[in-house]
Amino acid sequence: MIYKWNYELPSPEVKCAEEQLAQEAGVHPALGHLLVQRGFTTPHEAKRFFRPQLADLHDPFLMNDMQEAVDRLNEAMIRKERIMVYGDYDVDGCTAVALVYKFLRDFYPNIDYYIPDRYDEGYGVSKKGVEFAAETGVGLIIVLDCGIKAVEEIAYAKELGIDFIICDHHVPDAELPCAVAILNPKREDNRYPYTDLSGCGVGFKFMQAFAQSNGIEFNQLHQLLDLCVISIASDIVPIMGENRILAYHGLRILNSKPSVGLKAVCEVCGVGEREVTMNDIIFKIGPRLNASGRMQNGKEAVQLLVERNYPEALELANLIDQYNDARKDLDKQMTEEAIEMAKATPGIDDHRSVVIYNEAWHKGVIGIVASRLTELYYRPAVVLTRSEGIATGSARSVSGFDVYSAVQHCADLLENFGGHTYAAGLSLKVENVEAFKQRFEAYVAEHILDEQTQPTLDIDAQLDFSDINMKFYQDLKKFSPFGPGNPKPIFFTPRVYDYGTSKVVGRGQEHIKLELVDNKSSNVMNGIAFGQSSQARYIKTKQAFDICYSVEENTHKRGEVQLQIEDIRPLEQA
Repeated sequence: MIYKWNYELPSPEVKCAEEQLAQEAGVHPALGHLLVQRGFTTPHEAKRFFRPQLADLHDPFLMNDMQEAVDRLNEAMIRKERIMVYGDYDVDGCTAVALVYKFLRDFYPNIDYYIPDRYDEGYGVSKKGVEFAAETGVGLIIVLDCGIKAVEEIAYAKELGIDFIICDHHVPDAELPCAVAILNPKREDNRYPYTDLSGCGVGFKFMQAFAQSNGIEFNQLHQLLDLCVISIASDIVPIMGENRILAYHGLRILNSKPSVGLKAVCEVCGVGEREVTMNDIIFKIGPRLNASGRMQNGKEAVQLLVERNYPEALELANLIDQYNDARKDLDKQMTEEAIEMAKATPGIDDHRSVVIYNEAWHKGVIGIVASRLTELYYRPAVVLTRSEGIATGSARSVSGFDVYSAVQHCADLLENFGGHTYAAGLSLKVENVEAFKQRFEAYVAEHILDEQTQPTLDIDAQLDFSDINMKFYQDLKKFSPFGPGNPKPIFFTPRVYDYGTSKVVGRGQEHIKLELVDNKSSNVMNGIAFGQSSQARYIKTKQAFDICYSVEENTHKRGEVQLQIEDIRPLEQA
């Protein structure tokens, strides 16, 4: 993949402000630049950013309908109604259900949870789920990470005498369901100060309000923040503002006193004996929890997350690990088939989107395949399969392009849809698939910008190797947790050379383990370039090349730093 490097030198005035802030904050000038980029201009603001405080969480009662939600929950408990906690089958939904259920079960016994079956019921609130609630005497359903579009299903529940409290973060339609309370910071009439909470985050705010109204110590809720950080990392929501506070403290809980279920998952993932990072959640923990809903039923993931007994949790974690292995095999097979189908599409090189339909594909993996196509072609992608006579699919996007709006533009062709800027789900009649392909492609072609069709690396600052040491890394670490809105910084060093010991590594000889020097110091810097072995021959010629990279701790040599090379540019290409 050929990246475009984006790097702009700051103006003299901005550079002066960055250097002054860096000096006052006691960090390297390049890190002063990062602070200013993120909107911080004083040492006090920098300190609050580096050390997010739980005291800075917003008052949950600022959210529309929060008082109504708390009142209805309190009423249900007083009247000893049966309560169902209902959620989506992905990581965000499962963590949200686990958080609310775990918190409430300590105060109220007549409560259970429900996760719809992806294949039998589909996404969101189902008629089958509502009928099961009615059969089991449920009077109140708290629905998490879905429900904002379940107008018919919630009206049906009301006819059966069941009330709903919706905790969602997806974009609503003009018509809202007839729920007792709708907690969603993306409502048009929203007054809550932060709009980018995950579904689990909305559930957390509901429990925060419930705790406040009942005089429950915040510490009892604080212990559940490990579930919040799993949802925030996995659902790819911005990690600034309130999400940063929740993620920061969630990581601390995950690394100091995780729940029994998450401790078991970390053990199975191989990260139980070291510090767990956001990357570990994204690439190890999240996919395993997701595999339950993709391959079987997400209820097993919730069962794991609420488990109190460690041996039983470990058994569940190993089972879900097996699901993940099966998911990876299926993912590989379907991705290969999707790439062949894309290549065979007439005029694909001129298309601005990729839309693939195969009725034989496994419904649980199509979102992953859509992501793979987006990465390969760097265009918005939709992957569709057939389930229960309906074409159902997932859409993924490239940086800066709103794929939800593209899907919404085709609403008259769809049976259902939902999502957000970079990911969406949809269903439609099979006979409408071709029309959808054309309409979706036309919208993307009209609205996508040229710069959104090429992968870019946004470079934050230029460094010399002499700048990079453990003090620099420790200061850089204060910017974590990283994610959307607060990306991991990418640095640039020009004209570096192989020290003479770089070599190709990996099972397939696809990576390069590097030892590099630059022109301005005698420092030998270790680095790893994943998937870039094609550059090895040039590197071995001892000619100079430019690199951009992130700075990481060397996991094999504690106390040392290494570079994770994002891209290598021989001088002849510069």
